[in-house]
Parts: sequence; C-alpha cells; structure tokens
Amino acid sequence: MLRWILFISLSIPLFALEISVDSAKDDFIKYSTLRLDAKTPFSCKAIKNDFKITTKVICVFSKKPSKIVKSFQNDFFRVHMIIKTGKFFIIIKPVYRVKLFSNIFDLTQDATLFHSNAKSAKSWTLLGYKKKLPLLKEDQEHSDIALNLPFYLDKEKLPFVGSLDLQGNPVYIKKVEDVKEYLRVKKLYKKDKYSECLDVIENVLNKYPNTLFKAELLYYKIKVENKLKDWDNVVLSSKTFLREYSSSDNVAEVLSLIAKGYAKLSQSADADYFFDRLFSEHPQSIYAQWGYIYKGDMLAENAANKEAIKYYKRALRETQSLEVAATAAFRLANILLGTHTKEAAQYAMKIVEAKPLFFAQNFKSAQEMMQGFADMGDYKTAASIAGAILKGINPTYDEYEVLLKDRALWLAQTKDKRAALKAINAYIKQFPDGDYITKVENVKNELFFDVPDLNASAKLKEYNRLIEEYKNKTIGQKALYEKAKLLLKEKRYSEVLALKNDLLALMGSYKGINALIKEAAIGNMKRALEKKNCMQVLTISQEYNITLSDRWDDGIYSCAMKGGDFSLSKTIALKNLKVKSVQAREKWLYRYIKVAFATGNYTDVIDAAKDLIALIGENKKSPYLDVYRILFDAYQRVENRDGMLKTMLKLEQIFGWNYRDIDRYVAMIHLGNSMHDDTIVIKYATKIMQIQKRSNSYPQTPFVEFTLYQAYMNKESYMKAYKVIKSLDKRELSPANRARQKYLLGNVLSNLGRDKEAVKAYNASIKADKNSSWAKLSQSALKI
Repeated sequence: MLRWILFISLSIPLFALEISVDSAKDDFIKYSTLRLDAKTPFSCKAIKNDFKITTKVICVFSKKPSKIVKSFQNDFFRVHMIIKTGKFFIIIKPVYRVKLFSNIFDLTQDATLFHSNAKSAKSWTLLGYKKKLPLLKEDQEHSDIALNLPFYLDKEKLPFVGSLDLQGNPVYIKKVEDVKEYLRVKKLYKKDKYSECLDVIENVLNKYPNTLFKAELLYYKIKVENKLKDWDNVVLSSKTFLREYSSSDNVAEVLSLIAKGYAKLSQSADADYFFDRLFSEHPQSIYAQWGYIYKGDMLAENAANKEAIKYYKRALRETQSLEVAATAAFRLANILLGTHTKEAAQYAMKIVEAKPLFFAQNFKSAQEMMQGFADMGDYKTAASIAGAILKGINPTYDEYEVLLKDRALWLAQTKDKRAALKAINAYIKQFPDGDYITKVENVKNELFFDVPDLNASAKLKEYNRLIEEYKNKTIGQKALYEKAKLLLKEKRYSEVLALKNDLLALMGSYKGINALIKEAAIGNMKRALEKKNCMQVLTISQEYNITLSDRWDDGIYSCAMKGGDFSLSKTIALKNLKVKSVQAREKWLYRYIKVAFATGNYTDVIDAAKDLIALIGENKKSPYLDVYRILFDAYQRVENRDGMLKTMLKLEQIFGWNYRDIDRYVAMIHLGNSMHDDTIVIKYATKIMQIQKRSNSYPQTPFVEFTLYQAYMNKESYMKAYKVIKSLDKRELSPANRARQKYLLGNVLSNLGRDKEAVKAYNASIKADKNSSWAKLSQSALKI
C-alpha cells in the first residue's frame, strides 16, 4: 500500500487541511483512495456528464491558504489547487472513474448510522477505480419516497417516551395545518402549477396570518407571480418582503425579481435602484447574475442594445450556473443575430454543446432564433438548434415533422453532406407519406448532383441539358443556379443578367441569388465605365442600386452628371469630401459645388465654394479657379449684392475681361440698375461692347447699348451717349428696336443742340415702326 500525506496550512493558524492518498487492491484489482480532512466543514461536489459519470470533484474552502501545494497525480487522480474570487478550490479529476463519500460518522463514537447526502463535512473520501467499484456494491436506484431507516450499533437501547409535562404525563402536540399547506405550496411550485399554488398561498396567509412560514409563503408568492408575469403584484409583494424580512437568505432573489418587475412595467428608474442594490449588496450571488440578464432585457427593450450586451456578457462571464450561462448566451445570440450573425452563432452553439435541452425548454423563442439564423444564411447553426430541439421533444409534437424537415434541408446547404443525408433519411423513415416528402426526396437527389470536372464550355453544355430536362424541378433549378455561378466566374456578366428573372424565382431555395446578380451587374457596370458607355452605366446603377469601390467614382460621377442623375452625382461627391489628399479633396469639393448648383442648392454652393477657395489659397494655377464663376452665379441666384460685387472683382483679377463672363457682366449691369449706380452700369456695359466688337459677336446687342446710353444720359454725358446709340446704325435690329434707337438718337441730338439732325432721327424712328410707342414719342417730339 502506498500512502501520501500532505498538509496545507491556511491563513488561520488553527485551521489545517490534510490530504492523504492510499493505493490498494481488491480481488487483485488496483484502486486508490484520496481523503481530505479539515477542522472546519467544507463542501465537495461531484460534477457529472450527461451519462451520469463523474468527470471531476470540486471542493471549496472559504479561507485562502498561506502556501499552495503544487498539483500532483497518481494512477487514479489528478489534483489541482487554485484560488479564485477569494476562495480556495481543490479540483480532482479521475483518470478512470471516481466515487465521492462524505465522512460524517465517526464509528468510534457514533452509535447510529443512516444514508446521508451531506453537502458539507469536515472529511471527504474519493474512491478511484477503473471499471468495477471495489469494496462496495454498485449504487441501486431507490425511490424518493423510500424509508431511510437508521442503523443502530448499540446492542441495548433505553426506551423513549417522548415529551412529558410537569406532572410526568405525555405531551400531545396537534398537527400544524399550516406546515402541511406550506409543503403543498412547495410541491405545487415544483410541478409548475402556479395558479393553484398562488391560491393556496393566499388561502394560508388569510387563514393563518401569524404562521411561522409567512416569510417563506410570501417568498413563494413573489416567485409564482413572476412565473405568471403579474408584474404589479411582484413589485407589491417584493416591497412587503424586503420591508419585513430584510435579513432573509432570499433577499438577493427578491431584489432581482422586484427589479425585473419594475423593468417589465417600464419604470426604469425604480428598476435601476433595485438593480444597484442587488449588484452592490449581493455581488457574488447567482441572483446578481440573473439581475445582469434582467437589466440587459430592460436595456434591450429601450433599444440600448450596446449596453444590454455588456450586461449579458457579464452574466455569462461571472456565473458558474449552467442555466444562467445558457440564458445569457441565448440573449446574446438573439440580440446579435442580424448585425453580428457570426458572433451570435458562437453563443448559440455554446448552448447546443453545454445545455441543448435549453432550446426545447424555450421552444417558441428557440424556433424564432433558429429561423433567424436560416434567414441570415447560417444554415449550420439553424440546423444545430433544430437538432437540439428535437432531442428535447418527441414525435407527438405538431412541430416535430417540420423541425425534422428543416434540419435536413438546412444541413443539405452546409458542407456536411453526410450529416444532411443522414437527416434526410431520418425524415423519410419517420414520415414516408409526410407533407414534405417530395421536397425532401428532391434534396436527397441533389446531394448526389455532381458535375464532372469538365472545362467551362462542357459544364455549361451539361447545365443547359439538365435545365431543359428537369425544367421546374429541383435538379433543373440547381443546374440553373450553378450555370449562373459559372458564367459569373467566367466574367460573362451580361449572360448572368439575362438569367435574372429565372434566378430570382429560386430565391426561396438557394442562398446568395441577389448577391450573384449584383456581382454580375457590378462587373457589367465596370465594363461600361471602361468603355465610357454612360447610358449603360446609369441604367445599371439605377436598376441594381450598385455602389462600386472608390476607384470607380470618377467615371460614375462623370456619367451621372452627363446623364443628369444629380442624386447619384451628389452621393459620389459627398462620399469623397473627407479624403486625406488635399488635391483629391479640392477635386471632389469642386464637383460637389457643380452638382449642388445644378440642383439649385445655392446656399450649399456658397458654403462649399468658400471652403474650396480656402484650400486653393493663392495658387494661380489651380484647375478649380472656375469656382469663382460658380460662386458669382450662386450669389446672383440668391440676390446677394455684396457677394456679387466682391466675387466679380476676384474674377477680373484672375481672368481679366473674358468673353465667358459676358453673362456675368450683364448681371452686373442689372445690379447697377437696381442700385441706381450708373458707374457700375457704364463699366460693365462698356466692357461688353468692347468684348463683342473684339469677337465680332453681338449676343447682348441692343440691350447693352440701350442701357449704357441711359447711364450716360443720366450723367449728362451726351456725346458719349450719342456715340453709343449711333453705333447701333451698323447693327441689324428689329423694327421696334430700330424705332427705339432712332428716337433715343433724336433725343440726345436735341440735348446737343443739333435739332435738324434730331428731326431727321425722329422721322427715321416713325418710318421704322410707325405703330410702336417709340414712333409716337418721336411724333410728339416733332410737334414741340
């Protein structure tokens, strides 16, 4: 026999732990025992797997040791020691098998023995063995209601007569009815008969208002009301409990339930108060961990998903309860599904692996989650959840056939074809005449669908044959899907888009149809951009709502502006306004200004133009100096006189007097007129006449001459006015304008004292258009 004895001194000098390990043989079969002894009680718990086999034993001590012995092992045990959350743990893992016993009896002192399931003791023994339990018979199953009679070692026992009164007579104690009712409450609660349980509680409290079990009954009342989702009464009952039984061991759970109740009643401030109490007063309690979940639920209800996730993760991180962990993981999977599906799947799979029955216990919400993963294309996770649910239900459930079918079809869309075939065969075996037998059999056929390793042309030929032969059938549909994928791979984008309607008809059967079509559309759009086929670019963009990578933005913007799709142009320009490169930012700011002007957003034009001008600075060679012209035009549209005047001065500095700006000079003439500023009118009208003469093009004649004439007349510069109006003799005018010109000529000649010439001019005005108002003015002038 081999024996090891280890002593571990804890932080309290009088408290010590002894670990002894023995080895021996029983009927030539080796076994080993490991015994732990301490001066104060401690707990040990055997952790078992789904097959009721103990996988490890965990012993916990409330005191930390001053020195930890290193881990050790023998042929039957592996012993590890750790300190966590202020407690000392010994973890014993069996090499083969192990049996845990509490040593609560001292055979040298105790005369009475009985079967005990002690949770705490000063001494524990672990028996390690390979296959057959040595020394003892294997445990036999026994009924929960079987008698547990003590065994007496004493050979002689004195008679026991019970309690006596002062006269020596036996004392008879009547059965206490509230005890029976209290036990009935516990049984009803355990059987999930919550409404009946609540009736019994209220009946007992009314019948026995001073019962010793009042605290326990009120505690169960709160739990029942929570199960019945009667949140108002959860809050009321919890308040009473916390007020009257503040020292109860159940305070932590009641705090969690009242906080949950307030949260369900949308009274967040009250809920937060009790959550804070729960977390601060009972941080190590399992109910604090439930509280994290309840608070996460409250935050999620208020669309604070980011904060809710933090609380769910905290519950998952801190708990050792499988139920809490599964619930927290379920909440995380639910809230992340759709936005972070991959992460959501990880949490769902943790439940599948650790507590698969959780899904069956939460049947409806599990079904919704399962379908959510399927809708997101995560068929592996959806199938795993379906499989977990199927383990917890039986074929009598209405949903059993659908679940079996869905799991098979989802697995068929994963890489695990072997598992898919097994699931399909399971459905066919159980439901040979089922509602979905045709669909399941078609999918089974698809699992054997295998195109030979041919070149692209041969594959396409094979696909076309299958499409024709199995038209409107599963195999034909799959052939169509595979054909589209191959065409896309071969960059035959137009041919893929030609199959668009047929592919969209497969949306319910195949994933990625929209993505496939969109990818083909993107490829086609890129080719159109390379060929500068703007009409095709805009058509594809509008039909498929495509967003290409940044390197295509120049071409898309140009095509959009050319085709008048200002919305697309603006979107592209806005996307690039914050690029790091100053040159690129100048380019896109200029482009944004152009599209903003085209859409009449003049205020945006002015703001953006100022930003661009600041970037350009004094760079006289900037390709975007034209922004001053756009800025002037924007100021004109919003009738900003000061802006027009300042910008025109800048235009003159940069471009001089330029034919391109002739319309802007006309705008300045109008501005001068509106301001009654003849100096402005004369300046810009004179320049327009000079530019027109130099270019031998007279688009602003006779407007500019008439306006300049009037400005000179206002200043009594009659000779200058005469020269301007006389210059129109060389220009071709309409009869009405000619009549006006001759009248104005006569008017200025009269002011110059050249009356004979004035009369001649008036007559010429009448001759040009005798019915015009100018001819009538000339007739009046002749009569004077």
